[in-house]
Amino acid sequence: MIKEAIEKMINQQNLTFSESQAVLNEIMTGQVPDIQIASLLTGLTIKNPTPDEIAGAASAMRHQALAFPKVDDVLEIVGTGGDHSNSFNISSTSAIVVSAAGVKVAKHGNRAASSKSGAADVLEALGININQSPEVGYQSLADNNFCFLFAQEYHKSMRFVAPVRKALGFRTIFNILGPLANPAHPQMQLFGVYNANLLEPMAEVLNKLGVARAMIVHSEDGLDELTTTAANQVVELNQGKITHYTLTPEELGFKRAKHEDLVGGTPAENAAITREVLKNVQSPRLDAVLLNAGAALHLAKPELTIAQGIDLARQTIATGKAQAQLTKLVNFSQNAEDVVA
Repeated sequence: MIKEAIEKMINQQNLTFSESQAVLNEIMTGQVPDIQIASLLTGLTIKNPTPDEIAGAASAMRHQALAFPKVDDVLEIVGTGGDHSNSFNISSTSAIVVSAAGVKVAKHGNRAASSKSGAADVLEALGININQSPEVGYQSLADNNFCFLFAQEYHKSMRFVAPVRKALGFRTIFNILGPLANPAHPQMQLFGVYNANLLEPMAEVLNKLGVARAMIVHSEDGLDELTTTAANQVVELNQGKITHYTLTPEELGFKRAKHEDLVGGTPAENAAITREVLKNVQSPRLDAVLLNAGAALHLAKPELTIAQGIDLARQTIATGKAQAQLTKLVNFSQNAEDVVA
């Protein structure tokens, strides 16, 4: 399949969903030489991958991943990265808040790539054991409404493409496949993208992957998440229907922040920021988390507007539930192997 796929790239032709799925399965099982992988990735980048190509590839990545037990009504908050904003870990902090509000959140992430602190880095700095087996993750989701799926443990087959990606040195389809390859198959996603041109295509991709409700977001100052520093472009997916709108901080009751207000640092520094937010210390950082957590709660609880989701997130933090949730997650993860065994 790889030769046929490269031939299509040369002729500027698109792969179908099943063709993309098939060629990625070949790559992820070590059947394709590096030079052919590089040719395909370069061709896809020049052509721009279609929603079918992205969805087919993501489906293959999920298939090749370490299996995770099926759970219904699971949400994820994730971004493509690559926005070079160096913001603190807004998504990971928001995920803790949302799980404290009673929503099941399966956070899939890795160590830092384009920033100083990835999801794995900050959760580890907070004291959470990130090396959780699928059984432990499943139990944590059932008991605590939260689990972390460490990407490098679940996607061992990425070793076949890692050297090629590093040698190429430019963005490829894999930069957007990671956030789509959550082995927990979340049915709801708050999904940030680094480029506004990805908003509509990613909505189509998530729809093809069976996601029921999603918000694909990009701030007008370039962040791959909802932000209080600028207006936000949103494409919302609801049971196959796609709508496009803009959200401003002001219409949701927030003061517009400055970019430097949201800048983070090392994993330890970002963990300190997360703890500060969960303690309800009033700041632009808290506002950014409330905005993202509120949007996620709107997805998980469709009867809530985004504004009502923000109110629920605010209440969850103000009552100490979010702070207690972090303590619970740390304690569970450190003792989980004994509990599950």
